[in-house]
Amino acid sequence: MATQREQDADDYLKKHKIFELMDNLTSMLFFHRPEKPRAFLIEQLEALKLSKQRGVKGPNLFNNANLDAVYRILDPANQKYITLPQYKQALTTLGIKEINESPEGVQEGKISRETFKTEAMYGLQRCSATYEYKC
Repeated sequence: MATQREQDADDYLKKHKIFELMDNLTSMLFFHRPEKPRAFLIEQLEALKLSKQRGVKGPNLFNNANLDAVYRILDPANQKYITLPQYKQALTTLGIKEINESPEGVQEGKISRETFKTEAMYGLQRCSATYEYKC
């Protein structure tokens, strides 16, 4: 059983999304491998702060080209759509926990590249915005 101090520490870490923040920063460090890691981390934190203040896109590992590559893997026959299970699995694999269960095209069972990319980028932005949202 955790002590009160341990419980308070755990609550603090969860409330302020410290684990998510550290995970995002560590991932960016490994991905970009900057010459000056401390300066890079400061830049990322400043970008995160600006994204919160201005409501703009924050730092993120994935860009449109990355999401296009993921989509091509999901649609190797180039049918121009993926299924809802493929969409959900891909977003889950990208680390997105809160997924739009009814994206555009779900009624037809055909989720387009643009819908996938829009939903993925929105989910990734929410995940990287450790100051406010749930993934």
